[in-house]
Amino acid sequence: MKMEKLGFQAEVSRLLDIVAHSLYSDRAVFLRELISNASDACDKLRYLSLTEPGVLGDDPEFKVTVTLDQAKKTLTVSDNGIGMNREDLISHLGTIARSGSAQFVQALEEGKSKDVSLIGQFGVGFYAAFMVADKVTVVSRKAGETLSWQWISDGKGEFEIGEAERAGRGTDVILHIKKDAEEFLEKARVNTIITKYSDHIALPIKLIEGGKEEKVNQAAALWTRSKSDITEEQYRDFYRHVAHAFDEPWGTLHFKAEGKIEYTGLLFIPTVKPFDLFHPDRKQSLKLYVKRVFITDHCEELLPLWLRFVKGLMDSEDLPLNISREMLQHNPVLTKIRQGAVKRVLDYLKKRAENEPDAYAAFWNDFGAVLKEGIYEDAEHKDALIKLARFRSTSGDSLVSLADYIGRMKEGQTAIYYLTGDSLEAAARSPQLEGYRAKGVEVLLLTDPVDEFWVPAVGEYEGKTFRSVTRGGADLDSIKGDAKAEEKKPEPAAAGIDNLVALMKLTLKDAVKDVRVSQRLTDSAVCLVADEGDMDMRLARLLQQHKRIDTLMPRVLEINGSHPVVAALAKAVSSGKGEAVADASWLLLDQARIQEGEVLNDPTAFAKRLGEVLSRAFA
Repeated sequence: MKMEKLGFQAEVSRLLDIVAHSLYSDRAVFLRELISNASDACDKLRYLSLTEPGVLGDDPEFKVTVTLDQAKKTLTVSDNGIGMNREDLISHLGTIARSGSAQFVQALEEGKSKDVSLIGQFGVGFYAAFMVADKVTVVSRKAGETLSWQWISDGKGEFEIGEAERAGRGTDVILHIKKDAEEFLEKARVNTIITKYSDHIALPIKLIEGGKEEKVNQAAALWTRSKSDITEEQYRDFYRHVAHAFDEPWGTLHFKAEGKIEYTGLLFIPTVKPFDLFHPDRKQSLKLYVKRVFITDHCEELLPLWLRFVKGLMDSEDLPLNISREMLQHNPVLTKIRQGAVKRVLDYLKKRAENEPDAYAAFWNDFGAVLKEGIYEDAEHKDALIKLARFRSTSGDSLVSLADYIGRMKEGQTAIYYLTGDSLEAAARSPQLEGYRAKGVEVLLLTDPVDEFWVPAVGEYEGKTFRSVTRGGADLDSIKGDAKAEEKKPEPAAAGIDNLVALMKLTLKDAVKDVRVSQRLTDSAVCLVADEGDMDMRLARLLQQHKRIDTLMPRVLEINGSHPVVAALAKAVSSGKGEAVADASWLLLDQARIQEGEVLNDPTAFAKRLGEVLSRAFA
């Protein structure tokens, strides 16, 4: 039989080495993953048979079998599902098609190699077989085709593929068990693993040893059982099966709606953030069943994209079994199910936020940026999502809600102040915050890219407008600060400050929109702000990075009139040292740009000016 030798995709080759040598903390997961894959293959063929009944032939009953052969030292997981042809084997087993594979492998290599939970986040559970096997053979025949194919690999960089013999459709995954993993050839051990991890599979799982066959699991759809009959462990194992995950579910929602429209939902909120959560595709991964029959595992109509982290399934009693993809997109029954599911998720989050703030804070740190997409995109649920939103602020390390913020507003304060930045650390160091800190005015620190879009779209909350502290006109004079802040009088501006401002305007010309004495600066010499009505500075940078605008608009340069450097420059203007002040003006502008995290337009000119100013200072 002719076999063709091919190489793995680079990421797979590296991954297999890591899996084979590092992920030994819970090797039993390989069996759960292979059984889950077999169950998925049967689900997909069951759905295909709704429109093509002939694909089932004379084998209509779906099943999964696990066969132990002590003599050959093999463990085989078989199914009679949809099967794979040559192209499928190469695509599914020779590459990691899902986004983020390179980052995943890098994360494993950079100190996280003991974290087996990473496997499930990338849908690469098949490769866990190499934790216990030194060779894996996959023999498969796709439903409706006559040829069978086999895929063979020792997990060391290459695999072979060629024609094979298999009676009927489906797939056999044959593991040649390593000597140090022979416990997985023992019937009692394998029985325990299947009962623990795969009891919820809605197909019969049969264990075969020495020609004797016995059914191991209950083979009943978990979501059809009463909640009182399901343990936390069973919910957890079903979550791990349906989401191909390894973490614990942060939240579990099991509900049944009865009335004009009947449906059952079993939804899970993960604890661990998936690596591809922010992939541009933003795929929804909720499964749709109709009368316990699998329909699709990417039903975007069931939940909005801003809830794409929710895993699980919905099972409808009112949709037709042969519903098409086009019908899904415009079906009023699915619209009602979606409305009910979204309400239940939001109610659940609200309850956890009120009763378990610490647990909710952990959830928000992982998935808050995704929920904020809904504030921007979903007018229907905007108000509920804003109430669920939590923020970092200048008040401390704990997250705050907008209700918390408004309750702490100062006398005379009419706006909700915020600052956007690339990171929390960078935002907290921003010079634009100095005046607000001096008065004890709280400022929200927003670091997610979506913040640039939802805040201007919402505009206000409970009558309080959102106002960026990077805009001109700080309005600090109208706010009564803390008692200590009020006692401390601001330093007066240096003598000759107006002449300095005039000279800086003439020097910098079109490089800035204006030069002004600042209300907000207390420690720094300068900062850049956007003028009233202009685009926020970070939003402008984001749009420029994504080629949506060509150049940044000139900003307003604010100077601290009482800063020693500014005072010295004002004095220099009065002494007729205009050339030195001109060079210093450009240096101050570049300093303000650096503080904003920007790349200097002309680093060479900056270095030259700096050298000249230093030469004069020490001449």
